[in-house]
Amino acid sequence: MAERKKTLLIVESPSKAKTIGKYLGSTYKVMASVGHIRDLPKSRLGIDIENNFEPDYINIRGKGDLIKELKKEAKKAKKIYLATDPDREGEAISWHLAYILNVDPDSDCRIEFNEITKTTIKEAIKHPRPINMGLVDAQQARRTLDRLVGYQISPILWKKVKRGLSAGRVQSAALKMVCDREDEIKNFKPEEYWNILANFEKEIEYSAKLNSYGDKKIKVTNSNQSEEILKDLNSGSFVIKDINKKKRKVKASAPFTTSSMQQEASNKFGFFTKRTMSISQQLYEGVDIKGKGTIGLVTYIRTDSVRISDEAKTAAKEYITENYGKEYIGNNNYKNKKKDIQDAHEAIRPSDVALNPELIKDSLTKDQYKLYKLIWSRFLASQMAEALFDSVSVDIVNGNYGFKANGRTLAFDGYKKLYNNDSDEGNKLLPELSIGEEPKLINIDADQ
Repeated sequence: MAERKKTLLIVESPSKAKTIGKYLGSTYKVMASVGHIRDLPKSRLGIDIENNFEPDYINIRGKGDLIKELKKEAKKAKKIYLATDPDREGEAISWHLAYILNVDPDSDCRIEFNEITKTTIKEAIKHPRPINMGLVDAQQARRTLDRLVGYQISPILWKKVKRGLSAGRVQSAALKMVCDREDEIKNFKPEEYWNILANFEKEIEYSAKLNSYGDKKIKVTNSNQSEEILKDLNSGSFVIKDINKKKRKVKASAPFTTSSMQQEASNKFGFFTKRTMSISQQLYEGVDIKGKGTIGLVTYIRTDSVRISDEAKTAAKEYITENYGKEYIGNNNYKNKKKDIQDAHEAIRPSDVALNPELIKDSLTKDQYKLYKLIWSRFLASQMAEALFDSVSVDIVNGNYGFKANGRTLAFDGYKKLYNNDSDEGNKLLPELSIGEEPKLINIDADQ
């Protein structure tokens, strides 16, 4: 009996192939390209400068056996789908695979998905498309620039500085910025200044900072001036001149992009970028969850966009209503700040918001749990109501000297019930004060 022909689906990573293979069953053969299979040669420039900068691609050394296996399976397959990552690099890998496997790039051979779940994969297979040559050309342009800059400048570095150094399209420009900044630091002329704080007490301790003399801003630039001001203040008395109260709303941060995820993981956990990306890749490609099988826990982790799908918003609102109450539902819309952002992908979010990190903690490594909880919390918080504060600004005078004390109290926690970003934290608590009141002075500090 002849072997039944299967559909060949090619992804980039073996772990992703394993996850997707479980979803699709025996009628599919899922294989991994393990990244790129063709690239520019390492031994020479590989760019024909005289012929419109045409790249000269070769099969990557060490990929020979894999390419043979891919070709063998391609010949047997009834259909070939190229399912590499949904970005420029992934599109280029699909284009190279199409070339190797004699697949027409204009045929409906390319599928993409933003998250690795059974439903998403099966839906993606229903909507194949041709390879997007615009994305391929964008990747080729970047790769060509990498090669032209790197192979032209690196030999100069070997000759003038030290052998083994390298230059590139990004790091050369970044190095210029670092050097310019270092020059600014070296040329900076330090200027002395002093802060003068009056510390008071009424049920709790609070501080006010000197900020004016008469109706003008004051700047204390030396110790003599500081001592004169302290002498004046100690001979006078403090009086509360004015109090301003207002409600202040604080909106939750947008869901994560790649860069904001890296920054927050660094701030909260001390993760280096490489560690964050490695862990998030594991979460994206799939983790074996007890009782549920292998699940891709987060959406694609390389994105500049803060956009969220309508389906994800609806799921978040349902979860918030059920677990926190209707009053915690927000009406937040986030827009990409830069006009040229690639908006093909959503922001980074959990694939299934119902998978609370605490419910699957036992199936995750310590680092996976930390990062998944961060992504899950940040996304849900972005769909929650604003936090509401009572902000207070108090003007305190001593003769012609004016001091300012700022504080706030939390009236409604909103998104902060779930996600607290330390950078949101502002002024400290102030006691109830009244105009004309003479606050009880503890001391006056002058700090250089």
